[in-house]
Amino acid sequence: MVSNVTAVSKVTMAPNGPEFSELVQGYWRLADWGMTPQQRLTFLKQHIELGVTTVDHADIYGNYECERLFGEALALDSSVREQIQIVSKCDIKLCSDKYPGRKINHYDTSAKHIYESVDNSLQRLGVNELDVLLIHRPDVLMDADEVADAFNELYKIGKVKHFGVSNFSPRQFELLQSRLSKPLVTNQVEINPLNFEVAHDGTLDQLQQLRVLPMAWSTLAGGEIFNGKSEQAKRVREELEAIRTEVGAASIDQVIYAWVKRLPSNPLPIIGSGKIERVKAAVASLEIELTREQWFRVWVAAKGHGVP
Repeated sequence: MVSNVTAVSKVTMAPNGPEFSELVQGYWRLADWGMTPQQRLTFLKQHIELGVTTVDHADIYGNYECERLFGEALALDSSVREQIQIVSKCDIKLCSDKYPGRKINHYDTSAKHIYESVDNSLQRLGVNELDVLLIHRPDVLMDADEVADAFNELYKIGKVKHFGVSNFSPRQFELLQSRLSKPLVTNQVEINPLNFEVAHDGTLDQLQQLRVLPMAWSTLAGGEIFNGKSEQAKRVREELEAIRTEVGAASIDQVIYAWVKRLPSNPLPIIGSGKIERVKAAVASLEIELTREQWFRVWVAAKGHGVP
């Protein structure tokens, strides 16, 4: 059976990279949680106590509100800042009441926008420095030299310690990496039993080769695994339930976290819930070790056919 007390380890994200907790608390739904500033601070301290010290943000989350809400909580106890690693992202420009002049959602990896985004994130969070800044989505108009220059300047002036990307293909990662003096420390990508193409398209192979750890978003497939009516979702749900019984897990989400962690690139799952009990369940999943056969049973259920 899975116990109630599990140690969350720290892992080094890349050669000369930062140390993160092996589970990450995501705050992209913070604006929907309905918490007061004190409740937000309490939740933050609770998951820190569990060993989940890395937090994931983006400038756009919650219509540009989530960083500010997190910053309000952080301001209630400034000592908490030294206990956490803050990740944020930029380059998506959303149509929003805050930016009424925008006509369509689009990407912007210009140095000007990167500088502005970082300054806005720091101001909203109420901190002086980001531990890691990610380019949120690949931008076909990205000038790799311009991004590299912006990254170098942000590091030089002490606003960002490390840099990474999100949703980049291996070639896109390689292009930006080729221009940087300070190597990228992660690629944040979608990994779950309904969508794990990054395990087959070279993305995770590249990261394993470079000894760079991925961060895994949408680990629970946005609830589709639990509630989806597709044949794929039904097959996966049934197989996860069978494995849950075999390993003594409390719920299938624990099996999903273990399934993602079984990948040799050692992804860091991002927890999306604002309920501390769900965080505790994710932490407890670290005790689960799936066999190769159990892992491939989920693969077969997702694909709808056996291995070639």
